[in-house]
Amino acid sequence: MRANFVDAGEALAQVMRRLRREDDLPVTVNVQPNVTPEELPGHLAGHAIAIIDHTALPTATAKQIPSLKHVVFLGTGARSYMNPEELEAECGIQVHIIKGYGDTAVAEMAFTLMWTAAKGIARMDREMRAGNWLRTDGVELTGKTVGLLGYGGIAAEMARLCRGAGMKVLAWNRSPRSAEGVEFVELDRLLAESDVLSVHLLLNDETRGFLSAERLAKLKPSAILVNTARGAVVDEAAMLAALRTGRLAHAALDVFDVEPLPADHPLTTVPNVTLSAHSAFRTPEASDNLIEAALNHCRRIVAEAG
Repeated sequence: MRANFVDAGEALAQVMRRLRREDDLPVTVNVQPNVTPEELPGHLAGHAIAIIDHTALPTATAKQIPSLKHVVFLGTGARSYMNPEELEAECGIQVHIIKGYGDTAVAEMAFTLMWTAAKGIARMDREMRAGNWLRTDGVELTGKTVGLLGYGGIAAEMARLCRGAGMKVLAWNRSPRSAEGVEFVELDRLLAESDVLSVHLLLNDETRGFLSAERLAKLKPSAILVNTARGAVVDEAAMLAALRTGRLAHAALDVFDVEPLPADHPLTTVPNVTLSAHSAFRTPEASDNLIEAALNHCRRIVAEAG
């Protein structure tokens, strides 16, 4: 049995080579970070396991790879790149995801984006590089309310950081939860009272477009929206409209509907937006956790195969 890491890039390729043990199954590592679906049959021929970071795997493409039986997706957002149910039903391919590897890293990014937005740092930086001395009024977050939309491991870490900064923490989750220092409330109250709304929902059929125009309208005009989850959880057109009209003060985003973000995308032209390139989980610590978890998936698959 062989595995193929189809889109490692040089950084994750180095981690894979360092963490893979001699007694592990062979892993073909492709350092080319960008692979098209059309190229996948050539890469994966003869491999039973595909390790995928960010490459789309359409079901029609998977049908062209008879050796493929497992996909180890590096994260929880596999649905953004493939249809796990279709792959299993039509191709007999099991999709395995990885949770928890970067909870602290992503929460720290959400926390950083929140503060960067509140202080106007990104806009001042852009203007100063262009030769303009722009001063913006910042917002003090101490004593303000942060609302966590969804409450899993990342949100729990975000709650810890925000509590340490003297913020009140509200949360809403689709299933009942409880946590020390966090008040769980109804969705409408979360939207109405949050000075910062931080998105932590997984993307699925139920959460796609969850932050609709109607729900965004329930936020305070002074609110900051932070999204380190998945771009498609937010109605992007509605968010842009709210930002342009001042109905939403600021959006700080690490994730987008289309990635990489096109150079001419409207989000790049709106001044009250802070952008980062889906990099929240990219830390050495999280990368080690991620690749070790992927190898553990592979080890388990080999063991179960006998």
